[in-house]
Amino acid sequence: MTMQAVESIVRSAVPLPPIPETDVSSFSLRHSPRLGDKPALIDAASGRTIAYGELGRLVRRAAAGLAAHGFRRGDVLAIYAPNLPEYPVVAHAVLSLGGVVTTANPLYKPMELAKQLTDSRARAIVTVPPFLDAAREAASEARCRELYVIGDAPGATPFGSLLRHAEDPPEVRIDPDDTAALLYSSGTTGVPKGVELTHRAIVANLMQTAMALDYREDDTLIAVAPFFHALGFAVLLNTGLSAGSTLVSLPRFDLEAFLQAIEDHHVTGTIIVPPIALALARHPVVDRYDLSSLRFVGCGAAPLGKEVEEECAKRLGCLFHQGYGMTEATASIAIPRVAEPELHHYGQAGILVAGTEARVVDPVSGADLGTAGTGEIWIRGPQLMRGYLGRPAETAETIDADGWLHTGDIGRVDSDGRVFITDRIKELIKYKAHQVAPAELEALLCTHPAVAAAAVIGAPDEDAGELPTAFVVTRGEASDHELMSWVAERVAPHKRIRRVERIEEIPCSASGKILRRELRERL
Repeated sequence: MTMQAVESIVRSAVPLPPIPETDVSSFSLRHSPRLGDKPALIDAASGRTIAYGELGRLVRRAAAGLAAHGFRRGDVLAIYAPNLPEYPVVAHAVLSLGGVVTTANPLYKPMELAKQLTDSRARAIVTVPPFLDAAREAASEARCRELYVIGDAPGATPFGSLLRHAEDPPEVRIDPDDTAALLYSSGTTGVPKGVELTHRAIVANLMQTAMALDYREDDTLIAVAPFFHALGFAVLLNTGLSAGSTLVSLPRFDLEAFLQAIEDHHVTGTIIVPPIALALARHPVVDRYDLSSLRFVGCGAAPLGKEVEEECAKRLGCLFHQGYGMTEATASIAIPRVAEPELHHYGQAGILVAGTEARVVDPVSGADLGTAGTGEIWIRGPQLMRGYLGRPAETAETIDADGWLHTGDIGRVDSDGRVFITDRIKELIKYKAHQVAPAELEALLCTHPAVAAAAVIGAPDEDAGELPTAFVVTRGEASDHELMSWVAERVAPHKRIRRVERIEEIPCSASGKILRRELRERL
């Protein structure tokens, strides 16, 4: 199958069927009544299972309980929890009421969580007992009205109490163009921003992803990619449910527990991140487990070296591929088509998903470079965000008037729609597939009394992808260890500064923009 290149626009050869005029919850759970006792979610740690029929009932009860507590269409609820079978119960209860889900990184410290709760105007937050203290502190700071906990813990309403209601939530008319989810992304630069994803955009991307990955009802998918992230929320959790697959969830990554779950549950597919791929390629413990049930393994959220990709494929004996996406595009932009392995090339980031267009543009002149050139990749499709919540100027910088999303990634797109990423112009650091915004760490460092100025970049690292590295201009005494510890006390683990470099002056352009390329050259 080939692509069509018209006026420098490469269009996917795969047509996207009409997008149903429906909401995310109705689409994702449409198989619930028919599949009945088939397992929908299995907790790998405990074996706790929620069947498809039960999942639908729990969602309706939770929705009725939330409505009884005053939750209404347009209200925002934050989920601050690891991967658990209850995660989709909470999410779809909110979505079915016409509410908005915002997913928070469970590693966030109270200050970081409070910022998201405040920015999203969250009315309620759902968490788990180990995270309750942080959730309570953040909810108080953000004046979040209600705090629910999955399980039992003092000082919070048990989420289970909502499930005691009958399956009679109020009927709500949901417009497919209503906002369904607020996932937080740093975009190409800056601090985390709320990405407004509509029901229509999410449903479109679930369709696009399922078509590319060829999810089936007899698939068992293991979900170690976190559900708060676009990869876990869209590509695994909701695409898997919408295809009728079974999902095995892991609350945190442990290599042997991950491998054991694949063997025990005869897992057929998964989507992972580069650090896990590196372990699958090279860790000796992998050989102790029977992974022969795997049909495919995908890798996303950050670039992976071609050599590691080939090593994984050879060792696992199944199709191993990369995918390319952004939260601003719900999740998926390019994925190899699993049912057509002959189209796969190692080193590619994927093949444009159905209904998606791409252009390659010179980042300086704006000229189209076509399929022969290397430049910034622009994409357009039904899966794009509405915009950044409350940030019209930053939205306009990312999505232009003609609907093109400027990805900030440098690469090329060939005539078959294969996407190859070679570099990026965006400033975002990818540490073990987590987004780290330099501006956030720079602002924090500059509040230290010994720091006069700071710039943060990602230093290449095979295991982590990139290590957050700070260049600092000091005006007082402070050791490298002191500065790194000071930051670590205030941010999630993935945002910690891993290296400090002293510098006399931060290189800047005439407009005051930090010249990060000069700093990279120093490393």
